Amino acid sequence: MAQKPKRKLFEDVGEGTAPRAEAPKGGMIDAGRRGARGAVRAWLMVLFALVMVMIAVGGLTRLTDSGLSITEWNLVTGAVPPLDQATWEAEFEKYQRIPQFELLNPTMTLDEFKTIYWWEWGHRQLGRVIGLVWAVGFLGFLVTRTIPPGWAGRLLGLGALGGLQGAIGWWMVSSGLGNGMISVASYRLAVHLGLAFVILGLIAWYVFRLGRESRELMQARRAREGKLFSMSTGLMHFAFLQILLGALVAGIDAGRTYTDWPLMSGGIFPPTPFEIEPVWRNFFENAGLVQFMHRIAGYLLFVFGIVVWARSRRSPHAATRFRFNAVFAMMVIQMLLGIATVLYGATWQIAIVHQVGAVALWVLILRARFGAAYPAAQSLRGTR
Repeated sequence: MAQKPKRKLFEDVGEGTAPRAEAPKGGMIDAGRRGARGAVRAWLMVLFALVMVMIAVGGLTRLTDSGLSITEWNLVTGAVPPLDQATWEAEFEKYQRIPQFELLNPTMTLDEFKTIYWWEWGHRQLGRVIGLVWAVGFLGFLVTRTIPPGWAGRLLGLGALGGLQGAIGWWMVSSGLGNGMISVASYRLAVHLGLAFVILGLIAWYVFRLGRESRELMQARRAREGKLFSMSTGLMHFAFLQILLGALVAGIDAGRTYTDWPLMSGGIFPPTPFEIEPVWRNFFENAGLVQFMHRIAGYLLFVFGIVVWARSRRSPHAATRFRFNAVFAMMVIQMLLGIATVLYGATWQIAIVHQVGAVALWVLILRARFGAAYPAAQSLRGTR
């Protein structure tokens, strides 16, 4: 009778009879979600780029006085521009009935009207494209159930804000169609631009968060630099206030009224800062006072920015220090752009660069704030 082969002393049970089970690997849950996070982040980056372009196109629409060229709001049919001479003439006739034509452009020709029409049509069309990109992306992620846990409400909120922005856009345009108005109400323009920056800021923040795994963010939060985070939050709010003041300046063309610097018409204060009755209207409609507020807020923002930057130099994280260096550099550039905008009478070429500079500064502040809230891990070599 044949003898059974002797088993080795440390032979694994089941060796030679069944394949050995593979040991579980760490991070399996995150691995299942990583693809969704990356795809959602890429989609948000596309939306971010579109909103940036939208802000720039909106600024050019304002600088070319094109915002009132389309006097109706048609969400669906408005996507089709005039395709024949009769339709163009009908659109021009509508424009000729509003005060801007009668008081500002009474000699405008049809060809000149087409120029401002295309600016406003392009602005509205870009808004429709943004809405479509959001809807297709959100519904796609929702149907495929690839939205990361806890993110559905945030992404839906972006769409709701986008819809609100469209409504506010028409609310803004309608303010310039009657009652002797030759442009939109400046405070409505400020609300419209302010919400655009809120949307852009939320998208940027979400992109920053989705760029790192949830477990990594939880660990990074333990190293949060509370004081620097609070100061950068204050800087963010201050910058937002300055953006709103800039919108008031743009809304009444206040940047083209006083073109000397650092004085205003030879003095520290504008000559007649409170000539409009009632007094509160001066803070929205008096070109001298509005530009003065924008200048003073710019100086104070710059000083506070230096304080925050100086505090960031004490951060033990090289990446955080670098981000605040970028904020400080952009603040210097934006200050110089603001001065140039004044000296050159807010020509559209310089004014639009100044507005784009505000977008860049806004995003860099948010990026630095995120770095203070979630410091990036680094080697001992990278510590100060």
